[in-house]
Amino acid sequence: MITQGIPGPKALELISRDDVVVSPSYPRGYPFVMDHGRGVEVWDVDGNRYLDFAAGIAVNSTGHSHPKVVEAIQEQAKKFIHISSDFYHQPWIELSEKLDEIAPFKELAVTFLTNSGTESVEAAIKLARYHTKRSQLIGFLGGFHGRTMGAVSLTASKSHYHRGFFPLLGGVIHVPYPNPYRPILHMQDGEDVGDSIIRYMEEEVLGKLVPAEDVAAILIEPIQGEGGYIVPSKNFFSTLRNLCDRHGILLIVDEVQSGMGRTGKWWAIENFGVEPDIVCSAKGIASGMPLGAMIARRSIVTWKKGAHGNTYGGNPISCVAALATLDLLQNEYLENARKMGDHAIQQLLKLKDKHPSIGEARGIGLMLGIEFVKDRTKKTPDDELRDRVVDRAFTQGLLTLGCGKSVIRISPPLCITRSELDEGISILDEAISFAEDKC
Repeated sequence: MITQGIPGPKALELISRDDVVVSPSYPRGYPFVMDHGRGVEVWDVDGNRYLDFAAGIAVNSTGHSHPKVVEAIQEQAKKFIHISSDFYHQPWIELSEKLDEIAPFKELAVTFLTNSGTESVEAAIKLARYHTKRSQLIGFLGGFHGRTMGAVSLTASKSHYHRGFFPLLGGVIHVPYPNPYRPILHMQDGEDVGDSIIRYMEEEVLGKLVPAEDVAAILIEPIQGEGGYIVPSKNFFSTLRNLCDRHGILLIVDEVQSGMGRTGKWWAIENFGVEPDIVCSAKGIASGMPLGAMIARRSIVTWKKGAHGNTYGGNPISCVAALATLDLLQNEYLENARKMGDHAIQQLLKLKDKHPSIGEARGIGLMLGIEFVKDRTKKTPDDELRDRVVDRAFTQGLLTLGCGKSVIRISPPLCITRSELDEGISILDEAISFAEDKC
């Protein structure tokens, strides 16, 4: 419930202090200054209560400050906080064993723990080049993989992520993502959008730009996150896996946002029946504690001691938070994400029927997107209306985030209840009506 002006006096005072000392590179969405949270609910410093449909960019998988996660953190902090990756500790080993258990491939999984998603991608890039002795990488337009130099070179969702940082990592080629709503390439008779992408890769990229024997890996998000919560065409991944197998190319899936139960399965790639070679994970893995993981088939983890490392990898507090998180996901929230996701998409489709500004509602589990357009026939993106919806929802007590050109993502904590979902979607409904009336 919004009981104070937004932003309130305490929020305004803190924002003014932030402006002086915090880097202006952070892309703040709107003036929300958090005080505390519980589950799907959060409160700002002026006492206003919100529902969180963003979950810290899909990070707070078990909700804000889940008691079991908090308890695990507290108990570990009493023992030791850090020892460095030069030594061993039990939570690190146990977490790596658990990640082997849930890895989306049959082969034994070996894990390199990181502090973030972008570090997981960097590790995957290095391992792919090291193992294959090849230099070239293929990414996808619309993809987001992080902002460190290697990861940002594969990122292609917004040009401003590259502005001022050229030259980027060499040996990177981008191809269109198989977006069924907005196909880029011409489709021949009998093809779907995924088929056209594979044909383009075979004929144009591997046929004219770079020999297949020089390509180390293809990096892709099973469902694009920052690019617009885009679900690829159904059979795309089976044909992509076939292409990789024929040419000895590693398939790396970036599951930083789509993994950890977000789609109702451990990994989004499991929705497409394909086994990758490397998985990049972070965000929801530890309920908000800084942690990431590069999980790879044992047969390709051929690098030697010292080839890659970090100081904070395997941080014990992050590891126990992850173990508690994985336990909660396995026993409660994977199933809840499936059930609530099914309910949510039905409600969003009803919003689409009601609001002409919605071009498409899409997604799997609790990774859902609403795309706003000026005209459903032309599919012209309406980013201004999308921004008005986000801002209006905020003033009515709902936290959301945009993505893509004109999409709002629905990615609440996986513990969300049906009543919380309905409350949030009701706020969205009002916010869309308000934004449409302002056109």
